[in-house]
Amino acid sequence: MDSLRLLVDGFGVALEPANLLWAFAGVLLGTAVGILPGIGPALTVALLLPVTYGRDPVGAFIMFAGIYYGAMYGGSTTSILMNTPGESGSIITALEGNKMARAGRASAALATAAIGSFVAGTIGTVMLTFAAPMLANLALTFGPAEYFALIVLGFTTISSVLGNTPARGLVSLFFGLTLGLVGIDLQTGQARYTLGLPQLLDGIHVVVVAVGLFAVGETLFVASRPRAREQVTQVRGWTWMSREDWARSWKPWLRGTAIGFPIGALPTGGAEIPTFLSYALERRLSSKPEEFGHGAIEGVAGPEAANNAAAAGVLVPLLTLGLPTSSTAAIMLAAFQQFNLQPGPLIFTQNPELVWGLIASLYVGNVMLLLLNLPLAPWWARLLRIPAPLLYGGILVFATLGTYSLKNSAFDVGLMYLIGMVGFVMRRVDIPVAPAIIGMILGPMAEQQFRRALAISQGDPSVFFTRPISASLLSLALFAILAVPVVRAYQTRKARYRT
Repeated sequence: MDSLRLLVDGFGVALEPANLLWAFAGVLLGTAVGILPGIGPALTVALLLPVTYGRDPVGAFIMFAGIYYGAMYGGSTTSILMNTPGESGSIITALEGNKMARAGRASAALATAAIGSFVAGTIGTVMLTFAAPMLANLALTFGPAEYFALIVLGFTTISSVLGNTPARGLVSLFFGLTLGLVGIDLQTGQARYTLGLPQLLDGIHVVVVAVGLFAVGETLFVASRPRAREQVTQVRGWTWMSREDWARSWKPWLRGTAIGFPIGALPTGGAEIPTFLSYALERRLSSKPEEFGHGAIEGVAGPEAANNAAAAGVLVPLLTLGLPTSSTAAIMLAAFQQFNLQPGPLIFTQNPELVWGLIASLYVGNVMLLLLNLPLAPWWARLLRIPAPLLYGGILVFATLGTYSLKNSAFDVGLMYLIGMVGFVMRRVDIPVAPAIIGMILGPMAEQQFRRALAISQGDPSVFFTRPISASLLSLALFAILAVPVVRAYQTRKARYRT
């Protein structure tokens, strides 16, 4: 009942006129960036970090959440009309959605994606409302040893999941850890990794790193690989879903939600795994399996629901434990740091207006997104005609102005472009950039908790292995490192055996 009372208070915050405008701006911008290929929510939130610096954190996070949810909606439009997923979670949608569009059923595919996203997003937010406080109460029992082990688990799982190999993910992670160590050590007062530059004594601002890696790095990477855009399938008129479409969609919406939320809430979560599982399940359960590969509506409804339910699930470990499980969650964690806030169990008691206003805004944003996506899909599709040079040139200008406005420092701008070049190289050699952001933000926290645990145990390192929770979390971290290569080796061996 406390959750319901706090949620009502949250609606009082979310329905304030200023916050409604933030929510509308977020979902509008999020839908647009989800539609545009290569422009994802992580990049957009990173660009807006400098703009929201020093402003009201409640309105800023309501906008960021709207961008996140909106991009989940918008990514389906690009997948269906252009066969080019705007977000990684929309990859599976392209398999059946584009086939439906080419068969003249683009409007039905867009409609089932939009309604499925609304259903899954709303149910997922309900689950978030009740699951987050329960997990936060559990996290209150954690000591320094448990927090250190939890952060190590986050390091290993994110590095393993986001990289093609654990080694590539760990390279990115250690790069981020190095950036996080730059500046003055708070315990000893000694300068570390500053190269004698006084500008680095206060450390590297997380916004500089986020904008450099995501905005500049992505722009340079896209510019280095010019290619012709896929032909856009036109939406001719707007026809509603037929009765058969509804009958074939509502069960996949619910099944996709049931798959997406719990997987998204896991430390190894994300949107890719549940969308693949949903597609495989719908193909197995469909009464018309022969349509799969030729435009089966279940292959759009289920994965899109799983995608949006996973988006709600990702917010559970972010808000309750401070652990991001996706690129966008990592940038939102950077936003918390920008406002001197630390997500975790204490934020529910120290900043209830922010947390519950954010959760309530997700309900409001889902309604806004449904109204924006259903009738306006043909107009949204016109965004795909924006020339890529103009689009990415504007991103670089916006990144430069935003970074300079942080401290009016040309040094920060130069550092941003230097980090952007590193991000470009990382993309060229297929090293993920999200673990770098996670390492930079959580690295200093892991160091602090490690020192506290050793101080409490009087220098005895066995404290990490004798406490049940920390020992279990470290065991899971070791399993996460070893499981991925073992599974991939097994799959390779199995494929060779078949051939």
